[in-house]
Amino acid sequence: QYVQRKSRPFSVVVAIDFGTTSSGYAFSFTGDPEAIHMMRRWEGGDPGVANQKSPTSLLLTPELKFHSFGFAARDSYHDLDPEEAQHWLYFDKFKMKIHSISDLTMETELEAVSGRRVKAIEVFAHALRFFKEHALKEVKDQSSSVLERDEVRWVITVPAVWRQPAKQFMREAAYLAELVSHDSPEQLLIALEPEAASIYCRKLRLHQVIDLSLRPMSNGFSLESDGSRPFDSTREQLRKARHSRTFLVESGTGEFWSEMQTGDRYIVADCGGGTVDLTVHQIEQPQGTLKELYKASGGPYGAVGVDLAFEAMLCQIFGEDFIDSFKAKRPAAWVDLTIAFEARKRTATPGRSNGLNISLPFSFIDYYKRHRGQSVETALRKSNMNIVKWSSQGMLRLTAEAMNELFQPTINNIIKHIEELMKKQEVQGVRFLFLVGGFAESPMLQQAVQNALGQTCRIIIPQDVGLTILKGAVLFGLDPTVVRVRRCPLTYGVGVLNRFVEGRHPRDKLLVKEGREWCTDILDRFVSVDQSVALGEVVRRSYTPARTGQRKIIINIYCSATDDVVYISDPGVRKCGAITLDLPEALPGTVAGVERREIRATMQFGDTEIKVMAVDVASERTVRATIDFLSN
Repeated sequence: QYVQRKSRPFSVVVAIDFGTTSSGYAFSFTGDPEAIHMMRRWEGGDPGVANQKSPTSLLLTPELKFHSFGFAARDSYHDLDPEEAQHWLYFDKFKMKIHSISDLTMETELEAVSGRRVKAIEVFAHALRFFKEHALKEVKDQSSSVLERDEVRWVITVPAVWRQPAKQFMREAAYLAELVSHDSPEQLLIALEPEAASIYCRKLRLHQVIDLSLRPMSNGFSLESDGSRPFDSTREQLRKARHSRTFLVESGTGEFWSEMQTGDRYIVADCGGGTVDLTVHQIEQPQGTLKELYKASGGPYGAVGVDLAFEAMLCQIFGEDFIDSFKAKRPAAWVDLTIAFEARKRTATPGRSNGLNISLPFSFIDYYKRHRGQSVETALRKSNMNIVKWSSQGMLRLTAEAMNELFQPTINNIIKHIEELMKKQEVQGVRFLFLVGGFAESPMLQQAVQNALGQTCRIIIPQDVGLTILKGAVLFGLDPTVVRVRRCPLTYGVGVLNRFVEGRHPRDKLLVKEGREWCTDILDRFVSVDQSVALGEVVRRSYTPARTGQRKIIINIYCSATDDVVYISDPGVRKCGAITLDLPEALPGTVAGVERREIRATMQFGDTEIKVMAVDVASERTVRATIDFLSN
């Protein structure tokens, strides 16, 4: 499956950061790898949201054709007539579904805001196709030579906590969107988000980071020595940088690391819209490669949790049935309300004494009165929610206490996760914690992390924290060997027969075949959970077809989150995929009937995806080998 490329190398790397709430792309020419070009500023945009990424929102026509993506999708959806809007398909934050579905397949469906369903793989392919067209156009504008399709290396980011099926799902969506063809899988890399951030953080210079531990705090907000707020000056620097859209990266490691001795360890906490994703790395000098020290951990504790808490609060005040009905009948107004909240959410700071106003769309107020026969104001009074008031300007007034309540559960989950990770033996004595991802821009999260963990390690935030992953993904595409050692997230293996040993093997596993006694269902493990696997390290096994003339060998793969398993029937072990070996016909001249053919399979677990290759030992011919985690 992984055929060696023709000698022509890639001339450009394009990375797509496909996020839960926002997405973007960046690229770099391999001839000038120190310059990373960010995507063009997008049409549309929200007040209070200054970034180069666009919302991960997609609009399809009633005929399921692509209409628009990003701000354009949101605005077009908003401008549809409410009756008409019910036939259109609007998707946002759909990446989370892939994380939460346990039995993901090519047939898995997603539900649009209007309730219509469509295959998830098609939704993802539409989004990737959109990025492909935009990115290639921009690359061509900046490139002097004609670009052939196979000169582009694509990188797509996924959370490190995603399982193998979800990674394969992204790859299949990229094939469907024609980023690359099935014949050249090596043209697409799947990058792990916190790993990409870590790769970029290695390159940082001191003036490109904010060190929370060096800041005096005033009223819960740190101040610069001149009394200005740090983030104002940071935003100013960002604004200047943004006009150029091209970032220069250090060759080698940045000066920030010169104070980190060889072997220093650090945690990258990628706090995004959907997930929090934790990775522990050790930097290896002099080459600056990275070694993963503990398997990726985290969970669905992204900034979306705050939005869901807000929605739950609305349900508490106005009734869940009303909110559901409002979403279904006035979908565009509902999207408006979520955008209004999103903008206020970004301005929330700890220690704020005054509240925040959120304007309710007129149709919300009107629809509530018709639906319930009473005013929104009355509903608030009756709800006994003392922390939410009605302001005379016709807005919901959230007290500082209310804002805290919305943030607290998500922030507590993030901190609890980091603390649990720090207790692990491999992670003891970590000196630095990098906070990256969109949610890391939130002063609420920053202060909570500093208060909880600032005594144990230094907390560092890269300045352009929302773009850290995107830039790191480009660097990963330029040099995928930079992460030299990874940890296995699960134990993987296959079921085999072994000689039956009386007293050691249970009787119910006994199988008698041609007079011999075998024990069935034994797990032959390829790798164990949390085992260190270096890049290029392989696991080899030989397989023999059961009968002559057989054209395919299918081998089921099992996995388990623990390593104390003996049989594939043990609790916690599940079938998670299959390897298929396509056997060519035996070569003329070999007596296929007499000698058993031996197929040697080679598996790699040290990469961001599991790979398999195979060879027919007798003829030394490569056998087509595929590994599939999606058709279970």
